[in-house]
Amino acid sequence: MNNELLWNKFLENIKNSVNSMVYTTWFSKTNLVSLENNKAKIVVPLDIHKKRLSESYHDLITSILTKLTGNVYELEFVLEQECSVKTETKPIEPKKEAIILPKFHHESNLNPKYTFESFIVGNSNKLAHAAAFAVAESPGLTYNPLFIYGNSGLGKTHLMHSIGNYIQNTSDKRVLYVTSEQFISDFSGIGRKENGETDENYNYVDYFKDKYRNIDVLIIDDIQFLAGATQTQQEFFHTFNTLYNDKKQIIISSDRSPTDLKLLEDRLRTRFCWGLTVDIYPPDLELRINILKKKIDGSKIDKNIPDDVLEYIASNMASDVRQLEGAINRLLAYSTIMGGAEINLSLAVDALKDFINKGTSEKNNISKVQKIVAEYFQISADDLKGKKRSASIAFPRQIAMFLARDVLNESYQRIGLEFGGRDHSTVMHSCEKIESDIKTNKNIRETVEKIKKNIS
Repeated sequence: MNNELLWNKFLENIKNSVNSMVYTTWFSKTNLVSLENNKAKIVVPLDIHKKRLSESYHDLITSILTKLTGNVYELEFVLEQECSVKTETKPIEPKKEAIILPKFHHESNLNPKYTFESFIVGNSNKLAHAAAFAVAESPGLTYNPLFIYGNSGLGKTHLMHSIGNYIQNTSDKRVLYVTSEQFISDFSGIGRKENGETDENYNYVDYFKDKYRNIDVLIIDDIQFLAGATQTQQEFFHTFNTLYNDKKQIIISSDRSPTDLKLLEDRLRTRFCWGLTVDIYPPDLELRINILKKKIDGSKIDKNIPDDVLEYIASNMASDVRQLEGAINRLLAYSTIMGGAEINLSLAVDALKDFINKGTSEKNNISKVQKIVAEYFQISADDLKGKKRSASIAFPRQIAMFLARDVLNESYQRIGLEFGGRDHSTVMHSCEKIESDIKTNKNIRETVEKIKKNIS
């Protein structure tokens, strides 16, 4: 039995042993590379998969491999770039639904629409998604606290609610989701009590502590808004310590990393880094298109929206998922106003011309660099983001990556995402090559300087 056939059978067995969400997150993108010297080498997408599979599913994987092969294998999990052999297996449809336990009813403030199933995964958020699901599977035991950060509209809140909903649907744990503003408001009630503004028979301090400390999972959104609220920060510090010491899960989101929350107390920022910190980047073009399709499917829109219209919207709304949804709603409304006109590219351009000009596409400086470089070399910006490797495309792509790094000071990972989801090491190699060429090749140096002037 060859490795591909063996792994297909392995995945079939896994499907019957775990729920569909576990399979999709941890097993669906794995491949078997080799079975040599009593060692099974398995390719996984991310480092987090290595940790999760070895810690939580090692015995299950070993037992199924033993059943299929008759041998006991030592497991080795590797990333694709660490392995010289790349194999592919076709995904297998789930045969077994997740076992859902009765919900533990209380005021969790969770939105039931936000689930892992409705979250669209792409290059820019796959690590955050995997980390969130790992926490949902083992709250309080894996990555505590989990700190998710990124710009507004990228899916942080969706992921946090997904964790809470999964935990509630599969256990009897008490989950509480609040914004930092709600935490501040609740804490201010203690001050009102101390000033005699509340009912004397009502112990608000006990109420506050019961609400925030007698729970299993605390999810707090937009922690950056605690900045300036000194007393509230002190109370959150004590609440954090109580939950953490009791092995209760804490999940926090912010628009910036813990180290950049300069207006929060040092002791809080230090604690935010105790577990796992993950960021979400703006979605690349492919993910934006998939989000639009999911939005359309979920809304059961009866109008046909062609692929070129979706690509037009996705290409011009680069950094905010809410902008994508708003563009679809605006397009549908415009079609209705125009007497139910057929939706095509011409109608979309007309309907969204003002909306796009005010959107976030103008904030995407990398796309501007791509456009200027593409015009200089008389190719398309899509060529720079595509898979073509001919010299007429590869060289301009390397220059565009170099300028995004040199002029804009963007991270290698962000540049890679904007260039078709390329690995950061590819971007780094391109930047280093152009930097070296500039020093040794006068023509290339002059070319780069001309494009820089155009960017300015």
